[in-house]
Amino acid sequence: MPTRPPFRALLIPALAALALAPLSACGSKPDAAAEKAEVTPQNLTLTSAQLQHVRVVEVAPADFHKALEVAGVVDFDNDQSTSVVSPISGLVTRLLVQPNQQVAAGQALAMVDSSDFAAATSAYAKALATARTTRRIADADKDLAQGNGVSAREAQQAETDAANAAADRDAALQALQALKIDPKAIRDIEAGKPVGRIEGAIRAPIAGTLVEKLITPGQLLQAGTTPAFTVANLSKVWVMAQIPGAELTSVHVGDAAEIEAGDGTAKMTGVVDSVSAVVNPDTRAVIARVVVANPGGLLKKQMYVRVRIRAQAASRGITAPVSAILRDDENLPFVYVALNGAGQNGEAFARRRVTLGERSGDQYAIAGGLNPGDRIVADGAIFMQFMQSQ
Repeated sequence: MPTRPPFRALLIPALAALALAPLSACGSKPDAAAEKAEVTPQNLTLTSAQLQHVRVVEVAPADFHKALEVAGVVDFDNDQSTSVVSPISGLVTRLLVQPNQQVAAGQALAMVDSSDFAAATSAYAKALATARTTRRIADADKDLAQGNGVSAREAQQAETDAANAAADRDAALQALQALKIDPKAIRDIEAGKPVGRIEGAIRAPIAGTLVEKLITPGQLLQAGTTPAFTVANLSKVWVMAQIPGAELTSVHVGDAAEIEAGDGTAKMTGVVDSVSAVVNPDTRAVIARVVVANPGGLLKKQMYVRVRIRAQAASRGITAPVSAILRDDENLPFVYVALNGAGQNGEAFARRRVTLGERSGDQYAIAGGLNPGDRIVADGAIFMQFMQSQ
């Protein structure tokens, strides 16, 4: 009777076979290079009939205007807006206007119960009386001096006193006028009529829209320090465009700009009128100021907008239609380039990645990837990409 092999002798070969099995399975899988080769797009050939549905153009150097799209913030035209500071101290008694109201230059915006007015009117009345008195004395002394009634020195001193009093009177009148006191009240003082307690008025220095009201009735104002209102002419505004440092050479004073706010349905045009000489230390951007007409007051202060600046000076380079530019799985731009002339069997096309520059209208500047004379698919490229993906 034959003897069985020992159990250990049977176990060792079995374990060796199990150990080799995974290695064998791994060796049967395609390697990564092969997989990548399988998904790499191949050239695409269109038949003569299919070529009728695409448009192929030859690229060549052409002139174009660079366009830059950046973010911007709306601000008032500071040449036509002002903060109205109270010129007098006292309590606000009445507000005469409301925000968003149109006001005229010199219009009263609020009334103030102020001791400044009482002091100013009193000072003018005193200066006026003193000037009149010293003038009469000077005239009398002048007549007496001719008859040796007074000395020439006394007459000259009286004339000096009269001149000084007249200067004080004029200064007091200018102080009243600076406070915007009603001219009728000034005429009453000059006529010697009694003048009651006068309310002071805070008046608009320019015409425009009252965009801010910063005071309330009963509030105590300090002359020259308390801001009361903001008045701005909103027919034009400034848009402060943020220009990256790398794009500074593309922006110049006089460049046309298009401003887009909200959902993009409203677009306004403007002109770059200033490029800052200072770099923002936080954003490393430079401010380009765009002056924009603002019909209807659509643009509001601190509103964020999109700014598209178009350079005045023309640049030259290869351009391609926007419709020719596609994106691959890595979101990189490419075009279809014709490999040979169309024949009876059709024409072959290959993908070629390109580097995009600025967009100008319906054209992209091509910074790299194409050469003069290359023929690319301008219309129908999207359908070719679909065919190639099937």
